[in-house]
Amino acid sequence: MMANLFSIFEPSSSIFNFSINWVSTFLGLMFIPYLYWASPSRWSFLWSKIILTLHKEFKALLTPSHMGASMLFISMFSFILFNNFLGLMPYVFTSSSHMVMTMSLSLPLWFTLMLFGWMNHTQHMFSHLVPQGTPSVLMPFMVIIETISNIIRPGTLAIRLAANMIAGHLLLTLLGGTGPSLALSILSVLIFCQILLLILESAVAIIQSYVFAVLSTLYTGEIN
Repeated sequence: MMANLFSIFEPSSSIFNFSINWVSTFLGLMFIPYLYWASPSRWSFLWSKIILTLHKEFKALLTPSHMGASMLFISMFSFILFNNFLGLMPYVFTSSSHMVMTMSLSLPLWFTLMLFGWMNHTQHMFSHLVPQGTPSVLMPFMVIIETISNIIRPGTLAIRLAANMIAGHLLLTLLGGTGPSLALSILSVLIFCQILLLILESAVAIIQSYVFAVLSTLYTGEIN
């Protein structure tokens, strides 16, 4: 049962032995040209408002030397948001529920920040390993703890996004699989619960993309 349950997350669709499920990752690009080539609409005004709000918030978290990086995190937010929402639609592969995709976003970003920080602000990076006011006896332990917490950052970012997307999809799949064996009176309750879960998953899709982008911004703000 567990193998069949988790098989919904496996990229199995293929043409000539070439997996095409990952193509769904780029379906979000279909929504972008509409904002530039079509006449202004409520959707374009709403999306512009969201981007402007995110830009102001990310700019407040970044240092003056990294102001231009806010557009990078807005693009990352948009990319994850499109993938999370598209994954809720039938027969669309949820790429953001896989560690391959989430780690591909977090690991290069973290590695680039660490490389830039240690090469250009070495003394400042060393100072981050020992919080201010730490007793001399605890300094070696704090260096170890801060180093470990720094190393696991890309993993926590990737696992948080993938785990939250998998959890909701598994719950929807488990409840949906019991539908054919239920009576008609109970089936209406199940459909209502599925609708509520779908609304919850839509909120999770927004929250997780926002959390991923905000945490990435905070990590960047530490590299002065």
